[in-house]
Amino acid sequence: MIDLTADAEALAPRLLGCLLRQDEVVLRLTEVEAYSGRDDLAAHAAIGPRPRTRALFAGPGILYCYLSHGIHICGNIVCGLPGRGSAVLLRAGEVVAGLEIARERRPGVPDVALARGPGNLGRVMGWTLADSGARLGQDGPVLASGEPPSGIASGPRVGVSVAHQRPWRFWIPGDPTVSAYRRSPRVVTDDRAW
Repeated sequence: MIDLTADAEALAPRLLGCLLRQDEVVLRLTEVEAYSGRDDLAAHAAIGPRPRTRALFAGPGILYCYLSHGIHICGNIVCGLPGRGSAVLLRAGEVVAGLEIARERRPGVPDVALARGPGNLGRVMGWTLADSGARLGQDGPVLASGEPPSGIASGPRVGVSVAHQRPWRFWIPGDPTVSAYRRSPRVVTDDRAW
């Protein structure tokens, strides 16, 4: 059983190797990123509840989806205390079932890259903004324990401009489905962002 009431930075590495199923597509999670809620300036929760972030504050076990760069739907698992806005961004995974569906959703892409990157993962899962607010295991995806990885790496989060140095990106070292690290060109170097 996965304890979704844990803080994001504690839960995130435990999600590696877990299985996430949405209808016929099943992913083995290989890369995630923690966002600790209102006190994390890089988190969507930092500015407090808004209509588009309502699901983020709904409590543990909720799927929070958002639109990135106007084209990608990214998915997060809400965790921690209700109202805090903590979540784990699902950054990458290996398609272990539903490969034909995943290929249809991302035609011409090598299998190893189908769910590499949070927007690609969301596309392979078939998520839309309407999926935001779904409860895991009920009207949302099913999360199940998988085989824990033999090792876990951590480093700075990808693409955030503040609090970027927090080593809250976790991945399975050497796994080919893990995305490349890209530092944001808008990084704020003020240490007060911690």
